Amino acid sequence: MFYKMEGKLLIFSAPSGAGKTTIVKEILSRMDMLSFSVSATSRPPRPGELNGRDYYFMDEAAFRARIDHDDFVEWEEVYPGTFYGTLRSEVERIWAQGKHVVFDVDVKGGISLKNKFGANALSMFIQPPSPEVLAQRLRLRGTENDASIERRLGKAAYELTFSAMFDEIIVNNQLDEAIEKAAMLVRRFLGLS
Repeated sequence: MFYKMEGKLLIFSAPSGAGKTTIVKEILSRMDMLSFSVSATSRPPRPGELNGRDYYFMDEAAFRARIDHDDFVEWEEVYPGTFYGTLRSEVERIWAQGKHVVFDVDVKGGISLKNKFGANALSMFIQPPSPEVLAQRLRLRGTENDASIERRLGKAAYELTFSAMFDEIIVNNQLDEAIEKAAMLVRRFLGLS
């Protein structure tokens, strides 16, 4: 599929708990020429989540129908029966505003987006300093049970093997330093520094 490039794309990917979402929120708050791409998912909303703000929520059948209609620029079945993806209409919405798209996506989604958009996209892998620190961060969240944490850690170990496929690796040992490095990379990519 051909895409008319209206703006640039900034892809942030990481294992769960690496600090990616915190970094993305800070970058968005600093640069008004950026806009966040809201992902679609087939999972139900969690308490406090709103459709169109946190995700575009749809059931599995609706998600599969959107896949069949080629409505996604990328999608992935992250867990059995649980899909996440980026709607083409979301990218087009942001470009129509004259802004650059910021993605907060899983590792496979990040690789797919980079492969699709090439040099028009900057892909950044947020890496935890160690598996032990990642486990501690997941436990401190208080949102997961032990089985869920173990599943996420297993997935994280697998995702870390893909870090070299990204343009940049940012080790999130100290959050402030990771944010500054990400901001510098974004400014350089957009020609702002």
